[in-house]
Amino acid sequence: MKFVTLSLLATALTVGGNAAEQARSSKQPNILFILADDFGWRDLACTGSRYYESPNIDGIARNGVRFTQGYAACQVSSPSRASIMTGKFTARHGITNWIGEGSGEEWRKMGRHSKLLPAQYVWQLPKEDITLPEALKAHGYKTFMAGKWHLGGEGSYPEDHGFDINIGGHEAGGPYPGGYFAPYGNPKMKEGPDGENLSMRLAHETASFIETHTRRNKKQPFFAFLSFYAVHAPIETTEAKWRHFRNKADSMGIAPVGFEVDRTLPVRLQQDNPIYAGLIQQMDDAVGVVLAKLHELGLDENTIIVFTSDNGGVSSGDAYATSNYPLRGGKGRQWEGGIRVPLFIDFPGNTLKGDSCVVPVTGADLYPTFLDMAGIPLIPGQHQDGVSLLPLLQGKSIPERALYWHYPHYGNQGGEPSSIIRQGDWKLIHYYEDGRDELYNLRIDETESEPLNVQYPEKVEFLSEKLSVWLTEVGARYPEPDPQYNPAAEALYKKKTRERMMKTLEATRKKQLGKDFKPNADWWGSETKD
Repeated sequence: MKFVTLSLLATALTVGGNAAEQARSSKQPNILFILADDFGWRDLACTGSRYYESPNIDGIARNGVRFTQGYAACQVSSPSRASIMTGKFTARHGITNWIGEGSGEEWRKMGRHSKLLPAQYVWQLPKEDITLPEALKAHGYKTFMAGKWHLGGEGSYPEDHGFDINIGGHEAGGPYPGGYFAPYGNPKMKEGPDGENLSMRLAHETASFIETHTRRNKKQPFFAFLSFYAVHAPIETTEAKWRHFRNKADSMGIAPVGFEVDRTLPVRLQQDNPIYAGLIQQMDDAVGVVLAKLHELGLDENTIIVFTSDNGGVSSGDAYATSNYPLRGGKGRQWEGGIRVPLFIDFPGNTLKGDSCVVPVTGADLYPTFLDMAGIPLIPGQHQDGVSLLPLLQGKSIPERALYWHYPHYGNQGGEPSSIIRQGDWKLIHYYEDGRDELYNLRIDETESEPLNVQYPEKVEFLSEKLSVWLTEVGARYPEPDPQYNPAAEALYKKKTRERMMKTLEATRKKQLGKDFKPNADWWGSETKD
């Protein structure tokens, strides 16, 4: 396998010639790739939110192309991020769950009483893959990353996979242990002054890199990966931002009920969490810092700017922070709310500013898209599942294809072990607990409320077979029956969880929207510097 990888990279380098010289002579575009964490499809004003405020990210959508059927490669973070880095779907690269979660016997020890033992999975980005930054670096790009990584620990950090500079990226899946205000306790980033905001810090680090690099070597293109920890739990903001959005929720009218149970867990129905809204606004402010620096340096005319998320918004589990309605579910779940995300691409020479593209695309497509837009030869043996979106950005078409998801795990957001295939308007979900399938036509039922198995049995058979064949071809791993499974214990656990959470969630929501809410003595230490 290592021999194959070296051959692929050698081919890419041979075709590309002298990478640095090519970059200087062809005026390759810079790339600013902004990835939000746990950010929902409807968490922006430009995608339909009346509550959240996001003028800077909305501006990327307004100046770029909006992919309204854009998808993360998984409903949780690590697998999706690995797909971006490799151009492969999750079942192929093997990272099918967030790195650190228990599998097999370890899952049983957590006391969930599940019917199945979740599949084993890969715990770091495979060394044999040519990652996106490695491919860009081989063709003359300076590579930089700031923020969340979550693709392995020592030996599998960003600097081990093609990034020249890494600020803040390590094994943690959230802003742990310090949260969103310094001190952070991040082993890959120098501490800031107490109260400094993490999103702003990452933005200033990115802006500083862009300025320093441009002044030193303006002819060398850069790939800057701004990977926010926001809006992952813990949900934190300043008192001023909380108050602004608390008053806004009040003026819009606070709904009497905030949650309902959807199969396994309560799900949030309303976008009215003022703490979460403040966290979004802080991230948007941070995006504005970097965009302003590009403009100041005159780089905005030769920079590709991409904004997307690693999975859907958290409507169940964690902080139950947002609603993805009309999409069903959220992070960790198999419905559209768990996998559909904002995806905007702005680029030099764009003649489709503000246009929407309805073709289903995925985060795995970004790898070949970046290469294609930079004039770098594609590496089909590497980005095996991703396709270049450049034709779509030029107003052309790409061949219809099937998209695949594989999540043979349970999740703390209520997710069930399942695999998914989407082709055209049709989406089929296969569940591993009982082997059933659910068929939806997303053009007529975006909410996934009416399965069409009875009406279209031939479509179920066709998509189920196609999904099964593909999973076999890529060597997918599957969950196993738990020989110690106790149905009564599972039913009792789920019942108690739902009942306890519904009471707690409604009480917490009421408290957060109260006029005198105060989470702690110093608002998470948020003496911000912004």
